[in-house]
Amino acid sequence: MGYSVERKEAVLRKMLPPNNKSLKELAQEEGISEATLHLWRKKIRAQGQLLPNANKTPEGWSAKDKFCAVVESASMNEMELSEYCRKRGLYPEQVKEWRLACEQATDWNRESALRLDDAVRKERKRSKELERELVRKEKALAEAAALLILRKKAEVIWGERGDA
Repeated sequence: MGYSVERKEAVLRKMLPPNNKSLKELAQEEGISEATLHLWRKKIRAQGQLLPNANKTPEGWSAKDKFCAVVESASMNEMELSEYCRKRGLYPEQVKEWRLACEQATDWNRESALRLDDAVRKERKRSKELERELVRKEKALAEAAALLILRKKAEVIWGERGDA
């Protein structure tokens, strides 16, 4: 059963703010299966449109949805941004915060890599120290074993020292 483009668009609009209807609500209301609605939402998201999950505040949106909002609003002036935010139930400050997070994302990766490199360097140093200690202890253990063997051989050859 095919649905008209107009019907799909009307149903998808109900998923957007201010309605923010869940797939379950829309399925009951429109008589369309949840699977179909999920597929429609997935296709729209794949085209780059912002369509967050219902019953989530903007802070609960996925990183992908936040990124889409940042991209959609990137070229807007303050007035356009305010109108965009009103339509989607956002605050301009949220979008600005998300934009800043996106801008710093590459720096975060660099800083994370530096921290990781430092941690790896420390672990290698610790590993070398532990290996050196293990070699030292193995030598000491081998020496102690050799001394025990020599002591037993001496006792066999010369007899017990406690006999005298």
